[in-house]
Amino acid sequence: MNADSSRSRTSVHQNVSISEDLLGIAQYDQRMELYSELNAIAYEFLAIPAQLSHLVLLSDRQSVSLERKLLGELCDQHNVTPPNCHNNEFTVTIGEVQLIWERHTEYSTYTVYQTGVFEVPFEQPPVRRLPRKWLASLPGEVLVATHIALDDRSRPKRSLNELAQLFSSNTVIGSKVAGGSASVWSDNQIHKDGFGRILIHDDNLRSRQVGRLVQRLLEIETYRMLAMLPLPMTRDMIPKLAQADHRLAMLRNAELSNINDEQQLLEELTTLAAEIEVLSAQTSHRYNASRAYYDIVKLRIKELREARIEGLQMLQEFMIQRLSSAMGTCELVHSKLENLSLHVARASELLRTRVDISMEAQIRDLLKSMDDRAHVQLRLQETVEGLSVVVLSYYLLGLIGYGLKAIKATGYMINVELITGIAIPIVITGVFFAVRGIRSLVSRRHQKK
Repeated sequence: MNADSSRSRTSVHQNVSISEDLLGIAQYDQRMELYSELNAIAYEFLAIPAQLSHLVLLSDRQSVSLERKLLGELCDQHNVTPPNCHNNEFTVTIGEVQLIWERHTEYSTYTVYQTGVFEVPFEQPPVRRLPRKWLASLPGEVLVATHIALDDRSRPKRSLNELAQLFSSNTVIGSKVAGGSASVWSDNQIHKDGFGRILIHDDNLRSRQVGRLVQRLLEIETYRMLAMLPLPMTRDMIPKLAQADHRLAMLRNAELSNINDEQQLLEELTTLAAEIEVLSAQTSHRYNASRAYYDIVKLRIKELREARIEGLQMLQEFMIQRLSSAMGTCELVHSKLENLSLHVARASELLRTRVDISMEAQIRDLLKSMDDRAHVQLRLQETVEGLSVVVLSYYLLGLIGYGLKAIKATGYMINVELITGIAIPIVITGVFFAVRGIRSLVSRRHQKK
Protein backbone atom coordinates (compact mmCIF):
# COMPACT_ATOMS: atom_id res chain seq x y z
CA MET A 1 0.00 0.00 0.00
CA ASN A 2 1.41 3.43 -0.90
CA ALA A 3 0.98 6.85 0.67
CA ASP A 4 -2.19 7.57 -1.31
CA SER A 5 -4.04 4.96 0.74
CA SER A 6 -3.12 6.63 4.01
CA ARG A 7 -4.26 9.96 2.63
CA SER A 8 -7.59 8.45 1.63
CA ARG A 9 -8.20 7.45 5.25
CA THR A 10 -7.57 10.95 6.62
CA SER A 11 -9.08 13.11 3.88
CA VAL A 12 -12.44 13.30 5.61
CA HIS A 13 -10.90 14.61 8.82
CA GLN A 14 -8.86 17.17 6.89
CA ASN A 15 -11.95 18.48 5.15
CA VAL A 16 -13.72 18.89 8.49
CA SER A 17 -11.33 21.64 9.54
CA ILE A 18 -12.28 23.75 6.50
CA SER A 19 -15.68 24.72 7.85
CA GLU A 20 -16.51 23.80 11.41
CA ASP A 21 -19.66 25.89 11.72
CA LEU A 22 -21.51 24.53 8.63
CA LEU A 23 -23.40 27.80 8.01
CA GLY A 24 -24.07 28.12 11.71
CA ILE A 25 -26.08 24.88 11.91
CA ALA A 26 -25.19 22.53 14.73
CA GLN A 27 -23.80 19.17 13.56
CA TYR A 28 -24.48 15.75 15.00
CA ASP A 29 -21.58 14.88 17.31
CA GLN A 30 -20.62 11.65 15.55
CA ARG A 31 -21.36 12.72 11.99
CA MET A 32 -17.71 12.88 10.94
CA GLU A 33 -16.94 9.55 12.60
CA LEU A 34 -19.78 7.87 10.71
CA TYR A 35 -18.75 9.54 7.46
CA SER A 36 -15.15 8.43 7.96
CA GLU A 37 -16.31 4.87 8.56
CA LEU A 38 -18.11 4.85 5.22
CA ASN A 39 -15.01 6.12 3.40
CA ALA A 40 -12.34 4.15 5.27
CA ILE A 41 -11.45 1.71 2.47
CA ALA A 42 -8.43 -0.27 3.58
CA TYR A 43 -7.01 -1.25 0.17
CA GLU A 44 -7.60 1.63 -2.18
CA PHE A 45 -4.26 1.36 -4.03
CA LEU A 46 -1.92 -1.63 -4.16
CA ALA A 47 1.26 -1.95 -6.18
CA ILE A 48 1.98 -5.27 -7.87
CA PRO A 49 4.00 -7.48 -7.43
CA ALA A 50 3.38 -7.74 -3.71
CA GLN A 51 2.79 -10.14 -0.85
CA LEU A 52 0.73 -9.73 2.29
CA SER A 53 -0.04 -11.69 5.44
CA HIS A 54 -3.38 -11.37 7.16
CA LEU A 55 -4.20 -12.36 10.76
CA VAL A 56 -7.61 -12.35 12.46
CA LEU A 57 -7.46 -12.67 16.24
CA LEU A 58 -10.59 -13.28 18.32
CA SER A 59 -10.48 -11.23 21.50
CA ASP A 60 -12.71 -9.35 23.92
CA ARG A 61 -13.47 -5.71 23.34
CA GLN A 62 -11.51 -4.93 26.51
CA SER A 63 -8.31 -6.00 24.74
CA VAL A 64 -8.27 -2.94 22.49
CA SER A 65 -6.25 -0.90 25.00
CA LEU A 66 -3.56 -3.57 25.14
CA GLU A 67 -3.51 -3.76 21.34
CA ARG A 68 -2.96 0.01 21.07
CA LYS A 69 -0.23 -0.24 23.71
CA LEU A 70 1.60 -2.98 21.79
CA LEU A 71 1.30 -1.02 18.56
CA GLY A 72 2.72 1.99 20.38
CA GLU A 73 5.70 -0.06 21.58
CA LEU A 74 6.37 -1.25 18.03
CA CYS A 75 6.14 2.32 16.73
CA ASP A 76 8.57 3.53 19.41
CA GLN A 77 11.11 0.93 18.31
CA HIS A 78 11.04 2.37 14.77
CA ASN A 79 10.61 6.06 15.74
CA VAL A 80 7.19 6.50 14.14
CA THR A 81 4.01 8.09 15.48
CA PRO A 82 1.94 5.62 17.56
CA PRO A 83 -1.89 5.39 17.45
CA ASN A 84 -3.93 7.58 19.76
CA CYS A 85 -6.17 6.18 22.49
CA HIS A 86 -9.31 6.40 20.32
CA ASN A 87 -8.14 4.83 17.06
CA ASN A 88 -9.84 1.62 15.96
CA GLU A 89 -7.70 1.39 12.83
CA PHE A 90 -4.09 2.29 12.28
CA THR A 91 -1.58 2.11 9.41
CA VAL A 92 2.17 2.38 9.93
CA THR A 93 5.33 1.63 7.92
CA ILE A 94 7.76 -0.61 9.80
CA GLY A 95 10.97 -0.98 7.85
CA GLU A 96 10.18 -2.58 4.48
CA VAL A 97 6.58 -3.51 5.33
CA GLN A 98 3.38 -1.72 6.08
CA LEU A 99 1.23 -2.86 9.02
CA ILE A 100 -2.51 -2.25 9.07
CA TRP A 101 -4.45 -2.83 12.30
CA GLU A 102 -8.24 -2.73 12.54
CA ARG A 103 -10.41 -3.37 15.59
CA HIS A 104 -13.87 -4.89 15.09
CA THR A 105 -16.60 -5.90 17.51
CA GLU A 106 -15.25 -9.32 18.46
CA TYR A 107 -11.94 -9.56 16.64
CA SER A 108 -8.92 -7.60 15.42
CA THR A 109 -7.11 -7.86 12.09
CA TYR A 110 -3.40 -7.39 11.43
CA THR A 111 -2.35 -7.13 7.77
CA VAL A 112 1.32 -6.91 6.80
CA TYR A 113 1.98 -5.71 3.23
CA GLN A 114 5.23 -5.69 1.26
CA THR A 115 5.88 -4.69 -2.34
CA GLY A 116 8.66 -6.11 -4.47
CA VAL A 117 9.45 -8.86 -6.94
CA PHE A 118 9.45 -12.42 -5.58
CA GLU A 119 10.22 -15.67 -7.34
CA VAL A 120 8.57 -18.20 -5.02
CA PRO A 121 5.30 -17.06 -3.44
CA PHE A 122 4.78 -17.68 0.30
CA GLU A 123 8.47 -18.50 0.83
CA GLN A 124 9.27 -15.23 2.62
CA PRO A 125 5.91 -13.88 3.83
CA PRO A 126 5.83 -10.27 5.09
CA VAL A 127 4.69 -11.26 8.58
CA ARG A 128 8.22 -12.56 9.25
CA ARG A 129 9.47 -8.99 9.06
CA LEU A 130 7.74 -8.25 12.35
CA PRO A 131 9.36 -9.25 15.68
CA ARG A 132 8.29 -12.75 16.65
CA LYS A 133 8.18 -11.80 20.33
CA TRP A 134 5.87 -8.88 19.55
CA LEU A 135 3.54 -11.13 17.54
CA ALA A 136 3.43 -13.67 20.36
CA SER A 137 2.33 -10.93 22.80
CA LEU A 138 -0.77 -9.99 20.79
CA PRO A 139 -3.98 -10.67 22.74
CA GLY A 140 -6.55 -13.11 21.40
CA GLU A 141 -6.60 -16.36 19.48
CA VAL A 142 -5.91 -16.82 15.78
CA LEU A 143 -9.04 -17.61 13.77
CA VAL A 144 -7.77 -16.72 10.28
CA ALA A 145 -4.19 -16.64 9.00
CA THR A 146 -3.70 -16.13 5.27
CA HIS A 147 -0.85 -15.32 2.90
CA ILE A 148 -1.68 -13.63 -0.41
CA ALA A 149 0.80 -13.30 -3.26
CA LEU A 150 0.12 -11.02 -6.26
CA ASP A 151 1.98 -11.79 -9.49
CA ASP A 152 2.58 -8.99 -11.96
CA ARG A 153 0.95 -9.26 -15.39
CA SER A 154 4.38 -9.24 -17.05
CA ARG A 155 5.15 -12.59 -15.48
CA PRO A 156 3.80 -15.69 -17.26
CA LYS A 157 1.06 -17.55 -15.44
CA ARG A 158 2.29 -20.39 -13.31
CA SER A 159 1.80 -23.88 -14.64
CA LEU A 160 -0.25 -26.59 -12.97
CA ASN A 161 2.96 -28.20 -11.71
CA GLU A 162 4.06 -24.93 -10.12
CA LEU A 163 0.62 -24.50 -8.55
CA ALA A 164 0.77 -28.04 -7.19
CA GLN A 165 4.12 -27.28 -5.54
CA LEU A 166 2.93 -23.96 -4.13
CA PHE A 167 -0.15 -25.58 -2.60
CA SER A 168 1.61 -28.73 -1.33
CA SER A 169 -0.12 -31.01 -3.86
CA ASN A 170 -3.51 -30.20 -2.40
CA THR A 171 -6.57 -29.90 -4.62
CA VAL A 172 -6.39 -26.45 -6.20
CA ILE A 173 -9.50 -24.37 -6.83
CA GLY A 174 -9.52 -21.18 -8.85
CA SER A 175 -11.31 -18.92 -11.26
CA LYS A 176 -11.14 -15.77 -13.32
CA VAL A 177 -12.38 -12.81 -11.28
CA ALA A 178 -13.20 -9.14 -11.74
CA GLY A 179 -14.64 -9.74 -15.18
CA GLY A 180 -11.57 -11.70 -16.33
CA SER A 181 -9.08 -9.08 -15.11
CA ALA A 182 -7.32 -11.47 -12.74
CA SER A 183 -6.90 -15.15 -11.91
CA VAL A 184 -7.11 -16.47 -8.35
CA TRP A 185 -6.00 -19.86 -6.99
CA SER A 186 -6.19 -21.41 -3.54
CA ASP A 187 -6.46 -24.78 -1.87
CA ASN A 188 -8.42 -23.72 1.24
CA GLN A 189 -6.00 -25.63 3.44
CA ILE A 190 -3.83 -24.68 6.40
CA HIS A 191 -0.16 -25.30 5.62
CA LYS A 192 2.74 -26.17 7.89
CA ASP A 193 3.30 -22.55 8.92
CA GLY A 194 -0.35 -22.31 10.06
CA PHE A 195 -1.39 -20.04 7.19
CA GLY A 196 -3.68 -20.50 4.23
CA ARG A 197 -2.52 -19.44 0.76
CA ILE A 198 -4.08 -17.42 -2.07
CA LEU A 199 -2.27 -16.64 -5.33
CA ILE A 200 -3.46 -13.82 -7.60
CA HIS A 201 -2.22 -13.18 -11.13
CA ASP A 202 -2.87 -9.73 -12.58
CA ASP A 203 -4.24 -10.09 -16.11
CA ASN A 204 -5.60 -6.58 -16.59
CA LEU A 205 -6.40 -5.08 -13.22
CA ARG A 206 -6.64 -1.35 -12.68
CA SER A 207 -4.94 0.09 -9.62
CA ARG A 208 -8.17 0.45 -7.63
CA GLN A 209 -9.38 -3.02 -8.62
CA VAL A 210 -6.36 -4.64 -6.99
CA GLY A 211 -7.22 -3.25 -3.59
CA ARG A 212 -10.89 -4.13 -3.85
CA LEU A 213 -10.10 -7.68 -4.99
CA VAL A 214 -7.71 -8.27 -2.09
CA GLN A 215 -10.21 -6.77 0.35
CA ARG A 216 -13.00 -9.06 -0.86
CA LEU A 217 -10.83 -12.17 -0.68
CA LEU A 218 -9.73 -11.33 2.86
CA GLU A 219 -13.31 -10.64 3.91
CA ILE A 220 -14.42 -13.96 2.45
CA GLU A 221 -11.68 -15.73 4.42
CA THR A 222 -12.59 -13.87 7.61
CA TYR A 223 -16.37 -13.98 7.49
CA ARG A 224 -16.64 -17.60 6.39
CA MET A 225 -14.71 -18.62 9.52
CA LEU A 226 -16.78 -16.31 11.71
CA ALA A 227 -19.93 -17.78 10.17
CA MET A 228 -18.77 -21.28 11.14
CA LEU A 229 -18.02 -20.43 14.78
CA PRO A 230 -21.31 -21.95 16.05
CA LEU A 231 -20.65 -25.31 14.35
CA PRO A 232 -18.71 -27.03 17.20
CA MET A 233 -21.23 -25.69 19.70
CA THR A 234 -24.05 -26.92 17.46
CA ARG A 235 -22.65 -30.45 17.34
CA ASP A 236 -22.43 -30.48 21.14
CA MET A 237 -26.04 -29.33 21.38
CA ILE A 238 -27.51 -32.06 19.15
CA PRO A 239 -27.41 -34.82 21.85
CA LYS A 240 -28.62 -32.33 24.49
CA LEU A 241 -31.63 -31.42 22.37
CA ALA A 242 -32.36 -35.09 21.69
CA GLN A 243 -32.27 -35.79 25.42
CA ALA A 244 -34.53 -32.81 26.15
CA ASP A 245 -36.95 -33.97 23.45
CA HIS A 246 -37.05 -37.44 25.02
CA ARG A 247 -37.70 -35.95 28.47
CA LEU A 248 -40.54 -33.87 27.09
CA ALA A 249 -42.11 -36.96 25.49
CA MET A 250 -41.86 -38.87 28.80
CA LEU A 251 -43.43 -36.01 30.72
CA ARG A 252 -46.28 -35.76 28.22
CA ASN A 253 -47.08 -39.46 28.69
CA ALA A 254 -46.89 -39.38 32.49
CA GLU A 255 -49.96 -40.71 34.34
CA LEU A 256 -51.60 -38.21 36.68
CA SER A 257 -53.90 -39.40 39.45
CA ASN A 258 -54.16 -36.35 41.67
CA ILE A 259 -53.21 -32.72 41.90
CA ASN A 260 -49.90 -33.53 43.62
CA ASP A 261 -48.80 -35.47 40.53
CA GLU A 262 -49.83 -32.56 38.35
CA GLN A 263 -47.86 -30.06 40.43
CA GLN A 264 -44.76 -32.28 40.40
CA LEU A 265 -45.02 -32.66 36.62
CA LEU A 266 -45.38 -28.89 36.28
CA GLU A 267 -42.18 -28.40 38.30
CA GLU A 268 -40.32 -30.82 36.02
CA LEU A 269 -41.60 -29.04 32.91
CA THR A 270 -40.56 -25.70 34.38
CA THR A 271 -37.06 -27.07 35.03
CA LEU A 272 -36.83 -28.37 31.46
CA ALA A 273 -38.01 -25.03 30.09
CA ALA A 274 -35.36 -23.21 32.15
CA GLU A 275 -32.61 -25.51 30.77
CA ILE A 276 -33.76 -24.89 27.20
CA GLU A 277 -33.85 -21.13 27.79
CA VAL A 278 -30.26 -21.27 29.05
CA LEU A 279 -29.21 -23.04 25.83
CA SER A 280 -31.13 -20.50 23.76
CA ALA A 281 -29.53 -17.56 25.59
CA GLN A 282 -26.06 -19.05 25.06
CA THR A 283 -26.53 -19.61 21.34
CA SER A 284 -29.02 -17.07 19.94
CA HIS A 285 -26.47 -14.24 19.63
CA ARG A 286 -23.92 -16.53 17.97
CA TYR A 287 -26.47 -17.89 15.50
CA ASN A 288 -27.69 -14.42 14.57
CA ALA A 289 -24.13 -13.20 14.04
CA SER A 290 -23.31 -16.30 12.00
CA ARG A 291 -26.31 -15.69 9.75
CA ALA A 292 -25.17 -12.11 9.14
CA TYR A 293 -21.59 -13.21 8.35
CA TYR A 294 -22.87 -15.86 5.95
CA ASP A 295 -24.86 -13.21 4.07
CA ILE A 296 -21.71 -11.08 3.77
CA VAL A 297 -19.73 -14.06 2.41
CA LYS A 298 -22.35 -14.70 -0.28
CA LEU A 299 -22.35 -11.01 -1.20
CA ARG A 300 -18.56 -10.80 -1.45
CA ILE A 301 -18.39 -13.97 -3.56
CA LYS A 302 -20.98 -12.50 -5.90
CA GLU A 303 -18.90 -9.30 -6.18
CA LEU A 304 -15.91 -11.34 -7.41
CA ARG A 305 -17.73 -11.90 -10.73
CA GLU A 306 -16.16 -15.29 -11.29
CA ALA A 307 -15.61 -17.11 -14.57
CA ARG A 308 -14.50 -20.72 -14.75
CA ILE A 309 -10.93 -21.84 -15.40
CA GLU A 310 -11.14 -25.10 -17.28
CA GLY A 311 -10.61 -28.08 -15.00
CA LEU A 312 -10.83 -26.18 -11.70
CA GLN A 313 -13.63 -25.78 -9.23
CA MET A 314 -14.61 -22.14 -8.74
CA LEU A 315 -14.31 -20.37 -5.40
CA GLN A 316 -18.06 -19.85 -5.27
CA GLU A 317 -18.80 -23.54 -5.78
CA PHE A 318 -16.35 -24.59 -3.08
CA MET A 319 -17.34 -21.94 -0.54
CA ILE A 320 -21.10 -22.21 -0.90
CA GLN A 321 -21.08 -26.01 -1.10
CA ARG A 322 -19.04 -26.47 2.09
CA LEU A 323 -20.30 -23.45 3.97
CA SER A 324 -23.97 -23.93 3.17
CA SER A 325 -23.85 -27.44 4.62
CA ALA A 326 -22.42 -26.16 7.90
CA MET A 327 -24.86 -23.25 8.01
CA GLY A 328 -27.74 -25.64 7.27
CA THR A 329 -26.77 -27.72 10.30
CA CYS A 330 -26.65 -24.61 12.49
CA GLU A 331 -30.01 -23.38 11.21
CA LEU A 332 -31.58 -26.80 11.74
CA VAL A 333 -30.39 -27.02 15.34
CA HIS A 334 -31.40 -23.43 16.01
CA SER A 335 -34.86 -24.14 14.61
CA LYS A 336 -35.06 -27.33 16.68
CA LEU A 337 -34.15 -25.38 19.80
CA GLU A 338 -36.85 -22.79 19.16
CA ASN A 339 -39.48 -25.45 18.41
CA LEU A 340 -38.56 -27.43 21.51
CA SER A 341 -38.85 -24.29 23.61
CA LEU A 342 -42.26 -23.63 22.09
CA HIS A 343 -43.46 -27.21 22.72
CA VAL A 344 -42.32 -27.12 26.34
CA ALA A 345 -44.06 -23.79 26.82
CA ARG A 346 -47.29 -25.18 25.35
CA ALA A 347 -47.11 -28.33 27.48
CA SER A 348 -46.50 -26.21 30.58
CA GLU A 349 -49.42 -23.96 29.71
CA LEU A 350 -51.77 -26.92 29.19
CA LEU A 351 -50.67 -28.52 32.45
CA ARG A 352 -51.05 -25.20 34.24
CA THR A 353 -54.60 -24.98 32.92
CA ARG A 354 -55.28 -28.51 34.15
CA VAL A 355 -53.86 -27.70 37.58
CA ASP A 356 -55.95 -24.53 37.73
CA ILE A 357 -59.10 -26.49 36.84
CA SER A 358 -58.31 -29.11 39.50
CA MET A 359 -57.72 -26.41 42.08
CA GLU A 360 -60.93 -24.65 41.09
CA ALA A 361 -62.82 -27.94 41.54
CA GLN A 362 -61.27 -28.36 44.97
CA ILE A 363 -62.14 -24.78 45.87
CA ARG A 364 -65.69 -25.33 44.61
CA ASP A 365 -66.04 -28.44 46.80
CA LEU A 366 -64.58 -26.56 49.74
CA LEU A 367 -67.01 -23.69 49.28
CA LYS A 368 -69.91 -26.11 48.97
CA SER A 369 -68.81 -27.80 52.20
CA MET A 370 -68.54 -24.42 53.90
CA ASP A 371 -72.00 -23.52 52.60
CA ASP A 372 -73.43 -26.75 54.02
CA ARG A 373 -71.82 -26.04 57.35
CA ALA A 374 -73.23 -22.52 57.26
CA HIS A 375 -76.73 -23.93 56.70
CA VAL A 376 -76.28 -26.31 59.63
CA GLN A 377 -75.05 -23.46 61.77
CA LEU A 378 -78.08 -21.42 60.71
CA ARG A 379 -80.40 -24.22 61.72
CA LEU A 380 -78.61 -24.59 65.04
CA GLN A 381 -78.80 -20.88 65.52
CA GLU A 382 -82.54 -20.88 64.87
CA THR A 383 -82.91 -23.72 67.35
CA VAL A 384 -80.86 -21.83 69.89
CA GLU A 385 -82.98 -18.75 69.26
CA GLY A 386 -86.14 -20.77 70.06
CA LEU A 387 -84.59 -22.02 73.27
CA SER A 388 -83.38 -18.54 74.12
CA VAL A 389 -86.96 -17.23 73.80
CA VAL A 390 -88.13 -19.85 76.28
CA VAL A 391 -85.26 -19.14 78.69
CA LEU A 392 -85.69 -15.37 78.51
CA SER A 393 -89.45 -15.72 78.93
CA TYR A 394 -88.95 -18.00 81.96
CA TYR A 395 -86.64 -15.55 83.69
CA LEU A 396 -88.85 -12.60 82.77
CA LEU A 397 -91.95 -14.34 84.18
CA GLY A 398 -89.97 -15.11 87.31
CA LEU A 399 -89.16 -11.45 87.71
CA ILE A 400 -92.85 -10.59 87.18
CA GLY A 401 -93.87 -13.17 89.82
CA TYR A 402 -91.42 -11.71 92.33
CA GLY A 403 -92.78 -8.25 91.61
CA LEU A 404 -96.36 -9.34 92.13
CA LYS A 405 -95.49 -11.09 95.39
CA ALA A 406 -93.84 -7.88 96.60
CA ILE A 407 -97.00 -5.90 95.78
CA LYS A 408 -99.18 -8.45 97.59
CA ALA A 409 -96.91 -8.21 100.61
CA THR A 410 -97.66 -4.47 100.87
CA GLY A 411 -101.35 -5.22 101.49
CA TYR A 412 -102.84 -5.25 98.03
CA MET A 413 -105.12 -8.14 97.42
CA ILE A 414 -104.01 -9.59 94.11
CA ASN A 415 -103.91 -13.10 92.73
CA VAL A 416 -100.26 -13.63 91.88
CA GLU A 417 -100.74 -16.98 90.15
CA LEU A 418 -103.58 -15.70 87.98
CA ILE A 419 -101.75 -12.61 86.83
CA THR A 420 -98.58 -14.64 86.16
CA GLY A 421 -100.53 -17.12 84.09
CA ILE A 422 -102.11 -14.32 82.07
CA ALA A 423 -98.65 -12.78 81.49
CA ILE A 424 -97.13 -15.96 80.07
CA PRO A 425 -98.34 -15.61 76.41
CA ILE A 426 -97.79 -11.87 76.50
CA VAL A 427 -94.16 -12.25 77.67
CA ILE A 428 -93.36 -15.09 75.28
CA THR A 429 -94.78 -13.12 72.33
CA GLY A 430 -92.86 -10.00 73.30
CA VAL A 431 -89.58 -11.84 73.76
CA PHE A 432 -90.05 -13.65 70.43
CA PHE A 433 -90.55 -10.45 68.46
CA ALA A 434 -87.72 -8.70 70.32
CA VAL A 435 -85.22 -11.47 69.49
CA ARG A 436 -86.39 -11.58 65.89
CA GLY A 437 -86.03 -7.80 65.59
CA ILE A 438 -82.49 -7.87 66.91
CA ARG A 439 -81.56 -10.63 64.44
CA SER A 440 -83.06 -8.69 61.52
CA LEU A 441 -81.16 -5.55 62.54
CA VAL A 442 -77.85 -7.44 62.65
CA SER A 443 -78.56 -9.04 59.25
CA ARG A 444 -79.26 -5.67 57.61
CA ARG A 445 -76.04 -4.15 58.93
CA HIS A 446 -74.05 -7.18 57.70
CA GLN A 447 -75.58 -6.90 54.22
CA LYS A 448 -74.66 -3.19 54.05
CA LYS A 449 -71.04 -4.03 54.81
